[in-house]
Amino acid sequence: MNRILYTLIWLVALPAVLLRLAWRARRESGYACDVAQRLGFFRVEPAASTLWIHAVSVGETRAAQPLIAALRHAHPDARILLTQTTATGRATAQALYGDTVALAWLPWDLPWAQRAFLRAWRPAIGILMETELWPNLIAECRHLGVPVVLANARLSERSARRYARMPALTGAMLQALSGIAAQTAADATRLNALGARNVTITGNLKFDLSPAPDQLALGQRWRAALGARPVVLLASTRDGEEVLLLPTLQAQLPGDVLIALVPRHPQRFDEVAGIVAGYGLRAIRRSENELPGDSDPVWLGDSMGEMVAWYALADVAVIGGSWLPLGGQNLIEACAAGCPVVVGPHMFNFAQATDDALAAGAAARATGPEELASMVVALLDDPQARRRMADAGRAYAALHRGATGRCIALIEPLLATRLEQVAHDHRR
Repeated sequence: MNRILYTLIWLVALPAVLLRLAWRARRESGYACDVAQRLGFFRVEPAASTLWIHAVSVGETRAAQPLIAALRHAHPDARILLTQTTATGRATAQALYGDTVALAWLPWDLPWAQRAFLRAWRPAIGILMETELWPNLIAECRHLGVPVVLANARLSERSARRYARMPALTGAMLQALSGIAAQTAADATRLNALGARNVTITGNLKFDLSPAPDQLALGQRWRAALGARPVVLLASTRDGEEVLLLPTLQAQLPGDVLIALVPRHPQRFDEVAGIVAGYGLRAIRRSENELPGDSDPVWLGDSMGEMVAWYALADVAVIGGSWLPLGGQNLIEACAAGCPVVVGPHMFNFAQATDDALAAGAAARATGPEELASMVVALLDDPQARRRMADAGRAYAALHRGATGRCIALIEPLLATRLEQVAHDHRR
């Protein structure tokens, strides 16, 4: 596939994309906001310089925090522009940054929409988080002289095989990037095999995120209120996992255990509440600001931005997205908060981080619900084992810090060159 065919496919699919956006807006009102931006229509106040970061959703937005802080420190007069494509990502950005950064939707990947976006905002540099590779966006950046860095880049074997089916499109896109900051050597190897250049191994930015003290304190207040009652956290569960895990855990865990259940996507909160009720269980909802009583079996985490508090509360965290072939979710945050972790068999999106956590003794892996229940029961019965895992998790998280500085070392020369070029053009 070449870029012309790719663009034609986008054009044919555009009516369906618009209908899907309307359908999603009915479930999540955030998608109804600023729809014209999706097609490249922006009203932008001028700024001396704009540093643009694209973080598609919640995980990427949080991972960008240390990078944004470093850029703001190095360039206090620059405007930071943060773009997303999901409503949950935008809500997370609003909660984290308020009005200290500019927020916008990244347009759909049509050449004229991306060109309009770039001409409206005039970014000095573009930083794409993780695997946000859009052929027309990258081509338009190159045409307008905007350097683009792929930061915190990760590429699973499954994704690499998918990109390899489109060698012309993938190779041109990767070679147009000014730099790639890969999380691991394995990510770098896969990117190089697809034609990438200028790949540097910088580590994972998520290790540079320190647990928020206010969230740790909130979790500790919950713990004090609940007393000695054991808490097992199902963290960032995805569609189908609650049905897979809840019956087995409810049947095999001791009767006094509280299951804290935090779905990954807020649009599923009501659905998950219905699933819990379908098993004849009463779920206390966090959004109602009521703590579970001694006989309440499930506490539903239907709020945003409190995952660190849930980790601070829990005796054991079960990482969602890993019990069906979905790729897993970030386990680093749990380890940094000192919460023992159990993952499922499908952590391929976080393969290196998972392997390192297992090797450090910060995490354990179960092959399915039955083994998971046995592991959790054993951990609940062994406070010393939990303490060892908690200490190992904190040490593991601390050991792998430093990715932010390495990313900034890659970004700053490109940014300096670009700013010098812009200043020269203005003087002419």
